[in-house]
Amino acid sequence: MTTPDNWQKSSFSGGADGNNCVEVATEAHTVHLRESDAPSTHLVTTPTPLAHLLHGIRSGKLGGVHPCE
Repeated sequence: MTTPDNWQKSSFSGGADGNNCVEVATEAHTVHLRESDAPSTHLVTTPTPLAHLLHGIRSGKLGGVHPCE
């Protein structure tokens, strides 16, 4: 598997050049995620599962279980 060269930092990383942010890159039909302090390790997924994960995070529900219940 090749590593993309179009990594973008999360808007929540503060914009600094430090190594404490999540980065994302896209290729064809895949999305790559990595932590900037471990750039050689990254997660590869597709847009639909990533959208479901982000929705679960935003709503406070993951896997149908609310963390405050």
